[in-house]
Amino acid sequence: MAFLIAVLLMASTAQASSGATVADRIPVLVELFTSEGCSSCPPADAALARLLEEQPVPNARIIALGEHVDYWDDLGWRDPFSAPVFSERQEVYARRLGVSAPYTPQLIVGGRFQVLGNDLAGARAAVTAASSSPEGSIAIRVGSRSNAQVSLDVEAHWRPGVEADVVLAAVEDHATSTVTGGENAGRTLTHVAIVKSLNVVGTATGAFSGRATLERLQPLRASRVIAFVQEHGGGRVYAVESVALTR
Repeated sequence: MAFLIAVLLMASTAQASSGATVADRIPVLVELFTSEGCSSCPPADAALARLLEEQPVPNARIIALGEHVDYWDDLGWRDPFSAPVFSERQEVYARRLGVSAPYTPQLIVGGRFQVLGNDLAGARAAVTAASSSPEGSIAIRVGSRSNAQVSLDVEAHWRPGVEADVVLAAVEDHATSTVTGGENAGRTLTHVAIVKSLNVVGTATGAFSGRATLERLQPLRASRVIAFVQEHGGGRVYAVESVALTR
């Protein structure tokens, strides 16, 4: 994918306090695994858009990732947003959460709960559960920027003793696509929070501080960057935050 990251890391094993300060609404990561080749996915894409717009859980602020898997691509339509990294990520979740096999559409909430992608009631319940016991915080700040690149400063704290990955996702807020083959042939599909690239920028225990430089190549068309802390090996998401990028 047309996305390069140069990272200058300063990771420490400092321990985070269990009572980390959080905003009035606790950020919760909601990931939708979807595909334009799947006829059951457009309702899930619409459900994700609704969750983002309505923010229906009073104590939570939903931050979303739309991850387009590639295992539908040889069945009549190649999803232009798909990439192997998203299929691989979903396979890790399947093993971790005891799901027999990856499927679409699937929602993963906080790295801990999985529900059918268009199940709004199930999604709300999972977001409520994920926001009930926050154990981390992350801050992301946009530094210098140019037409070519933007620098980001990231600082995070989470449960002491837990090894975790700090991940940056470049996200396009909205996109439409006209599908000419496969199960959705003839439809114009609308997507939100489309992940254009997903990169681990550091692994640490308890705390992380670092700077990443994102190469803003034109094909990326990222609207924002989402940073999150996830237990190493695809486990619990301890903290997530989002920052908008100006064009």
